[in-house]
Amino acid sequence: MPRLFVALRPPAAVRQHLQEIMHGLPGARWQDDDQLHITLRFIGDVDYNRANDIAAGLGRVTAPALTLSLKGVGAFGRRGRADALWAGVTPQDAITALHKKVDRACVSVGLPPEGRAYLPHITLARFGRDAPPLDAYLARNAGLTSAAFTLSDFGLYESTLGHEGAVYHLAERYPLNG
Repeated sequence: MPRLFVALRPPAAVRQHLQEIMHGLPGARWQDDDQLHITLRFIGDVDYNRANDIAAGLGRVTAPALTLSLKGVGAFGRRGRADALWAGVTPQDAITALHKKVDRACVSVGLPPEGRAYLPHITLARFGRDAPPLDAYLARNAGLTSAAFTLSDFGLYESTLGHEGAVYHLAERYPLNG
């Protein structure tokens, strides 16, 4: 039973730029280069028939290529405890429109609609129960930016959990040209 998500993969230069700030927090589980992506829709575990339906539905998504840049850093957390550190992307309007189209494609094949508000980002690190204080890191990297980069496709990825964390495999690629 595959565990799926839909994402955009930043170019190598952007990933390298992010890796330059991915240090300095004890206990952080930093993402590997092959894990850096912008999630458009988390799907989760589905059977193979549903996975094929999802792949076909995503093939009907039309959207133009996206030109984005990095903008700032932040953290997600619960109950006053950080569980993920991320880099933001801008502008958000075009990527949010693509997220909505991907979500509609998933709903069209029987998945429930995305229930959370969408905030486009690239996860940099994850934390366990003992997350370090992030204030200094967030302040030091608040001005994170990059040159504009263009994304001309998005992908359906399969995530396999192993001893070293998640391994992502690109199952299908979809062009952004409409």
